[in-house]
This record gives sequence, structure tokens and C-alpha cells, in this order.
Amino acid sequence: MPRLVGRAKRIPVPEPLRSFSLAPRHLSLLAYLLFDGPMTVNELAARLQIAPTTVSLLIGDLSRKGILERREDERDRRRRIVAIAADHEPAISAWLAPGAAAWRNALAPLTPDQRRLFVDTLLAYEAGVEAEGEGAHDPGTS
Repeated sequence: MPRLVGRAKRIPVPEPLRSFSLAPRHLSLLAYLLFDGPMTVNELAARLQIAPTTVSLLIGDLSRKGILERREDERDRRRRIVAIAADHEPAISAWLAPGAAAWRNALAPLTPDQRRLFVDTLLAYEAGVEAEGEGAHDPGTS
């Protein structure tokens, strides 16, 4: 797992996006929008498992930089739909699509049950790391 994380961190940000100071917190948001298409703030918050207000702050930051666009939902004008700006979609796709393709290739030979086991294992790992982080405390405060 550390090797995978290390490799992911070494994927360079494409030249057209370097001036935007994108951080890891932007990566997941951009990946959801790239692969799943435009969605609302609440949909993004649910997928990212963070508060809608936090997602709104991220979207505001990326919108001011011109990376994201917000528009009215044609079915419900009270809602806003968030999408990657057309000018930046090619660079974001070139940046994130290879990782998605690698996952598809790695998972393709597996049966549905094997894929489910793999995903469940990753989720269990994530939950374990989170639980350890929440249970950890500063020895100096005991």
C-alpha cells in the first residue's frame, strides 16, 4: 500500500494545471467529476464523505481558478451543477485517466466476487486506518 500511495503522489500535475496549486484534496473531487460527470455539491459531498460546506469551499476555490464551472440545474433552478471547465478537461483527463485505466486493467481478469472481495478489503483497510487515527492520542496528554 505505501508503494501505491507513493507512486500516486509522484504522478506529475500536467503543465497546463501546475500554476493552480492543486492539492491532493482536489484530486478526488476532479476524478469524480471527470469519470462520473457533472453533479451537485451534495452528490459530491456524499461521494467524498465530507461536509457539503467543505465541498463548496473546494468548488469555490477551483471555480475562481476557472477549473470548474457552476450552472443552474435545468430541472430544479435552485440547485447548482458543478462540472469541469471544457478548457481544462483535456489536461485533467490526461492526468487522471491513466490511473483509472490501470485499475480497470488490474480488475478486469477478476470475477465479480473477487472484485467485491478486493473492494471490501480496501474499505476495511481504510476503516482500520481511520479507526487507528481516531484512537491515537498524544502520549503527553495522558
